[in-house]
Amino acid sequence: MRYRIQTAKPQQFINITPMVAEAIKNSNVQEGIAVIYVPHTTAGVTINENADPDVVRDMISALDKTYPVQGEYLHCEGNSHAHIKASLMGPSCTVIITDGKLLLGTWQGIYFCEFDGPRNREFYEKILRG
Repeated sequence: MRYRIQTAKPQQFINITPMVAEAIKNSNVQEGIAVIYVPHTTAGVTINENADPDVVRDMISALDKTYPVQGEYLHCEGNSHAHIKASLMGPSCTVIITDGKLLLGTWQGIYFCEFDGPRNREFYEKILRG
């Protein structure tokens, strides 16, 4: 399944868990895996805490301290920091489906990670029956 999203900020994490969970519900798959894939070099996907929004802010802040927007980068487009951060987050994640639901920890959520926005973006979800 293909999803299109519009990011609103230069850097942000968007909780996509509800979208992924809805697709699993509609698929009627009870046991399997869901693979979420981001086909961009300046965006990624990760699983982390979704109960306290300060965690997301802290993650972006920590990434900025280590890989600041303005740095001694050679890439002429001026978005090397975004490429580095996207590589660290990764382009995909896999989540187990059990009893027709995502097998996530109590505080976990799936996040689309924007590092070079705002942009029109997309991500894919593949549900595999297990």
